[in-house]
Amino acid sequence: MKIYADSSFLVSLYSADSNWAAAARTMEISSGECFVTTLGELEVVNAFGLRVFRKEVSAAQAQESLRDFDKDLRDGSLQLRDLSDPIFERARQLSQQTTAKMGTRTADLLHVAAALELGVDYLYSFDQQQRKLARTVRLKMN
Repeated sequence: MKIYADSSFLVSLYSADSNWAAAARTMEISSGECFVTTLGELEVVNAFGLRVFRKEVSAAQAQESLRDFDKDLRDGSLQLRDLSDPIFERARQLSQQTTAKMGTRTADLLHVAAALELGVDYLYSFDQQQRKLARTVRLKMN
């Protein structure tokens, strides 16, 4: 099984928030490859910085979460993929098909396009707007 994990899912997986239990349960029952794009990696790093800024977690907690995330990237539990030109082209096509009707955000277009281009079986996300877009292209979700 191939999985694409977006940043909303990953941030919940690596820190205690309202979706942590669901993310942990989902990963426990999942097997196969789990892909993360360089966009997702940047968003995870930035999200933990924002959590510190908003005083939702301490700097030490954020660093521990990032260490765990980086460890999983290094050991291959998460497989990092670049945003290739075909992903951008697919995102452009999705934008033309959906944005005027749904108000689709660029990052959501890129995550869904990456999932499609990587040929995944599931998209893991807690982002409701992204999930709405994913449903329109018939991606299975967590």
